[in-house]
Amino acid sequence: AGLLWQLRPSDVEVELLAHTRHVVSQELPDETGLHAGWIQNGGLFIASSRQRLDEYKRLMSLGKVYGVESYVLSPSETKDLYPLMNVDDLYGTLYVPKDGTMDPAGTCSTLARAATARGAAIIENCPVTGIQVKADDLGVKRVSAVETPYGTIQTPCVVNCAGVWAPALGRMAGVHVPLVAMHHAYVVTEHIEGIQNMPNVRDHDASVYLRLQGDALSVGGYESNPIFWEEVSEKFAFGLFDLDWDVFMQHIEGAVNRVPVLEKTGIKSTVCGPESFTADHKPLMGEAPELRGFFLGCGFNSAGMMLGGGCGRELAHWVIHGRPEKDMYGYDIRQSCGLTCPCPLLLSRRFPHSLTDNNRWLRERSHESYAKNYSVVFPYDEPLAGRNMRKDPLHEELLQQGCVFQERHGWERPGWFNPKGAAPVLDYDYYGAYKRQRHSNYTYNQLLGAEYTFDFPPHHHVIKNECLTCRNALALFDMSYFGKFYLVGPEATKAANWLFTADVSKAPGSTVYTCMLNRRGGVESDLTVSRISPGHPASPLAPAFQGDGYYLAVGGAVAQHNWSHISTVLQDLKLQCSLLDCSEELGMLSLQGPLSRTVLQDVLDTDLSNEAFPFSTHKLAKVAGCTVRAMRLSFVGEMGWELHVPRADCVRVYQAVMKAGARHGITNAGYRAIDSLSIEKGYRHWHADLRPDDTPLEAGLAFTCKLKSDIPFLGREAVEAQKAAGIPRRLVCFTTDEKVPMFGLEAVWRDGQVVGHIRRADFGFAIDKTIAYGYIRDPAGGAVSLDFVKSGSYELERMGVTYAARAHTKSPFDPDNKRVRGIY
Repeated sequence: AGLLWQLRPSDVEVELLAHTRHVVSQELPDETGLHAGWIQNGGLFIASSRQRLDEYKRLMSLGKVYGVESYVLSPSETKDLYPLMNVDDLYGTLYVPKDGTMDPAGTCSTLARAATARGAAIIENCPVTGIQVKADDLGVKRVSAVETPYGTIQTPCVVNCAGVWAPALGRMAGVHVPLVAMHHAYVVTEHIEGIQNMPNVRDHDASVYLRLQGDALSVGGYESNPIFWEEVSEKFAFGLFDLDWDVFMQHIEGAVNRVPVLEKTGIKSTVCGPESFTADHKPLMGEAPELRGFFLGCGFNSAGMMLGGGCGRELAHWVIHGRPEKDMYGYDIRQSCGLTCPCPLLLSRRFPHSLTDNNRWLRERSHESYAKNYSVVFPYDEPLAGRNMRKDPLHEELLQQGCVFQERHGWERPGWFNPKGAAPVLDYDYYGAYKRQRHSNYTYNQLLGAEYTFDFPPHHHVIKNECLTCRNALALFDMSYFGKFYLVGPEATKAANWLFTADVSKAPGSTVYTCMLNRRGGVESDLTVSRISPGHPASPLAPAFQGDGYYLAVGGAVAQHNWSHISTVLQDLKLQCSLLDCSEELGMLSLQGPLSRTVLQDVLDTDLSNEAFPFSTHKLAKVAGCTVRAMRLSFVGEMGWELHVPRADCVRVYQAVMKAGARHGITNAGYRAIDSLSIEKGYRHWHADLRPDDTPLEAGLAFTCKLKSDIPFLGREAVEAQKAAGIPRRLVCFTTDEKVPMFGLEAVWRDGQVVGHIRRADFGFAIDKTIAYGYIRDPAGGAVSLDFVKSGSYELERMGVTYAARAHTKSPFDPDNKRVRGIY
């Protein structure tokens, strides 16, 4: 349809949309002298509920960070702006004057003109019949040529932008492209008197949009029962389907309710074509899973015109420089097989192979993403589709104790524990579409629905109890979904020195917190790396190997991303070492709190004193007759130990720990508690506080970088250059005295100027304050020193309202790190 809205609940997407708008409204016309089809008629978001208006206010606050002009309008102000609109059922609207409309055909033809003027060749009516692939010396498959009926093009690079036909093009190269094809439609009305120059409208609650088209409107939306295109025809290029009015009529009803004159307006034409949709409603981009040099730029979920400019620029950087400039993690497809490395088989960073090869999972998740495209994006929402695909060994045990699970990367992980009992996730019911019976009395869905709010959630007190029990006694966290890898071999230390920012080449028994960077110094990961000795005999806890060995523990949601990054580096350096994945073979329990040593000493057959088992060390030990790898670490800021346990022994070890802890007040706790406890202590979360476009200096992690040594590491030159030039932005901790919920995307004001936005926020129960972390810049363009941070007066803007905030240069909780060392 060619709509472009500037505000989305993602800072990266706001930046991508801004680039698209700049291309079509300025760059293309300036370069070609042609009108690219851009019409700035504004955009209007409709709110029929308080929660929806709250979401729009959040967008408005984020927009201020990026200079996007927007206004929250009352129903009467909306009526003044759009006289034909029915505003009787509205809470308000969000008006963005500089939103607009692109003409897809005009934009594409202008782009083609600009590209050919720069030397590009566009060859039409020339089908691709094959992709030639060759394996290098290590067996890594790479693109070598494209075959057509008119000749073969030798090339090391192919970009698959074939939309619904992308899977067919992928199959030519042995590449799996996980998207589905659906019918997607809009209709164009006859002339409407008084509609000229009106803004485009998105009525999210009615799941319908109204696009200005001259003196008429285009009407479309996202229905709950979309039609899947089951057999994609290769001969359907530029073809259209007949519109199914039974499916589409719900959009007409929504449009008539919003603009009543449509009830008496005829339909001039219908457009129903094939579009590609993905399991998480985000495009598929980056170097393809199975084949080096084969890039994806497809699966745009009907947002290709909006995102195309920004995504095209990032994809160009991907092809030329190996990585995009912006944080494109959410769109990135590339990952690895989880066997050994170097390895010719690769998987998706976002979707594990076990999921993308599962047609039921792909269909369910794509349907839910399509049907909920216009739903309010709440902080604690979880999918209902494609669940229970990956369960850790404690799943059933925790379910019976009231565990409310979250889904991350296919894994079911503990979210929080419901005192009222079990809340199992049921098979997907497609929200009653396709004549399916909707679940009744669905406890899990009811618990999710209760948290559809931008206030403190109704289970806030439950999370508080889990957190404070951890702070005052002890809590047991099941973190089994973590990625668990071994880097082993004759050149493992050479690889580790290059991959990791910290010096990890220490004696076996040591554990080091470190980062991994890209060439620009951006943080690709933070993780713990433990030096190990080979196992005799080999086991999941201690594999057999020649040379050196390291055990890597990484967050489960980003485990595939870590695997991919390491695999690519090892392939490029051609090092003699292997990467082994034991994520499924090992569970991981974390016992944290002041009483953790007291309880663990009862069940663990090793001395846990500070002298015998200091912080950041590990050793093999036995619990209830089961061998485990115990690590003295904490992600919550308390004294504690992680127990890495063979899968078959997890339940036995868990029960032994819980039994020993019962008389000390032990509790189960989930990741909602971890989120609160970790932000309270100032521990970073990758892809919230840390992203590939953040450096360790900006994130306050300079201590992880071995800059005082002469050991080279990936990204070192960029970090040293930034250190010499001055840090242009800095991650800062803020607290507010007023107890107000924050979730990220709030604007940060310093001395009356917007200087950044919040990346992550939560409530800290031990200090009884809202805590938020965000990167700030100097509006004058100078370096952001600690003095700059300390000297400002700060406010955080939430939904258009500002709250006084205090900036901290150290964690507000236990700033001297005494508790992790057992000093209480």
